[in-house]
Amino acid sequence: MSAIGFACSSLLFAAVLDLSFKRYSSLPRSRGMYVAGIGIVWGVLQWIVAEPGSFAVPTDHATIALCMAAGICVTASNLLLIESLSHVDVSLGSTIYRLNTVGVVILSVLFLGEPLGLTKLTAVALGVTSAVLLYGGSADVTSRALHTTFFWLVVLASFLRACFGVLSKAALTLGVSQSTLLITGAASWVIGGLAYAWIRENRVRVTFAKIKFSLASGLLVFLTVNTLLLGLQLGDATVVIPIANLSFVLVLVASVALRMEKLTVRKGLALVLAAGCILVMSVVPGT
Repeated sequence: MSAIGFACSSLLFAAVLDLSFKRYSSLPRSRGMYVAGIGIVWGVLQWIVAEPGSFAVPTDHATIALCMAAGICVTASNLLLIESLSHVDVSLGSTIYRLNTVGVVILSVLFLGEPLGLTKLTAVALGVTSAVLLYGGSADVTSRALHTTFFWLVVLASFLRACFGVLSKAALTLGVSQSTLLITGAASWVIGGLAYAWIRENRVRVTFAKIKFSLASGLLVFLTVNTLLLGLQLGDATVVIPIANLSFVLVLVASVALRMEKLTVRKGLALVLAAGCILVMSVVPGT
């Protein structure tokens, strides 16, 4: 399969994953146990396909701290995304979450000393405008307050996902292998999910529904990540990553077709701007 083929596969798997998050969060079930279950499935599959000797436990304090921080960020971001999808449209959650590229740019400028430039600034402006359009609240006061709260939780989830990207880049620079980073991330989902279920939800209970959703979503996470990595091995990041990050477009199409939400002019324009943000970012070297 070509690089673009793998990128499109990653796009498809990511879209189905977001829809599965929405389905799971539509009922009052433990989000923590769900995330822990996903982490177990993902970690086992990642361990099976890892090349011999590619996983190594970090020994120096800086690398350990980076891997732990990256794991915490990616676990927290997905917990917040799943929680938020119980009160916001899946297209909104998916779009804002995929706009973590904007956060990566901002964090890279602030902490990695990377230049901003007109192209990146344009992409950030498009992304922020898209988010503002998606912000539009509901008619009544109660639902509008809930919408606002969970909208900002999605924004926080996107920011934490951006932090994961920057921390992962720093860890890879220090010599951490991809297998180590991915398996550590999966382990973080397990530990973080169990901690969330026990401390925040008080629901450390295994049910058939949780097992079923965890198996499906864990496989989807594994496929999303690994098809993206295979695409990056065969093609340029400036082509592969933007294609994979456009999964929110497919999410909107599917959610409207499944009657999970309605298509509006506002949503359509927001998605066009979000897609523009990602495509503009694709012409920036090193993104």
